[in-house]
Amino acid sequence: MTSNEIKNTNDSDSKKKNVSKTIQQENQAKVFLKSIRVSPIKLNLVVSPIRGERVEKAISYLSFSNKRIAIQVKKALQSAIANAENNHQLDVDKLYISEISVGKDVVMKRFRARARGRGAKILKPFSNLTIKLKEREKEIIKNNNKKNMIKKNTKEDLQKGELKNGTKS
Repeated sequence: MTSNEIKNTNDSDSKKKNVSKTIQQENQAKVFLKSIRVSPIKLNLVVSPIRGERVEKAISYLSFSNKRIAIQVKKALQSAIANAENNHQLDVDKLYISEISVGKDVVMKRFRARARGRGAKILKPFSNLTIKLKEREKEIIKNNNKKNMIKKNTKEDLQKGELKNGTKS
């Protein structure tokens, strides 16, 4: 063997090791839907509100959505949850949607007969959907209730003579 052949075999081994490390580090569940009969723009309208959300909240949003395609997105999300639970042993309660992307697929081209022997073009687009779920290490609790931070004058405080700034009258 020449020195170039030895270097090439070592490079291919190192590439294989790097790939396996990235797969082990990325502890995520993934599902890919191909050729969904809806335009990517319409699919993105359904998908964008659930980006980064917890799985339970996303399922409830999709359950009550009026859009036709929300049913298929919900089934895909439930499939990703099942993959996470069975294949990757992730905790379902800590799952969130880390990435959800919509892409173009094929476009069926049809025509409709119009006046004077002409035809109008009809495009029927298809799209792809990728959902990736990850497990959150720490649960982030959002406190949007600013009323808890503001001290209110209660009847007891007014009877004691205390005001908001803590002084007595």
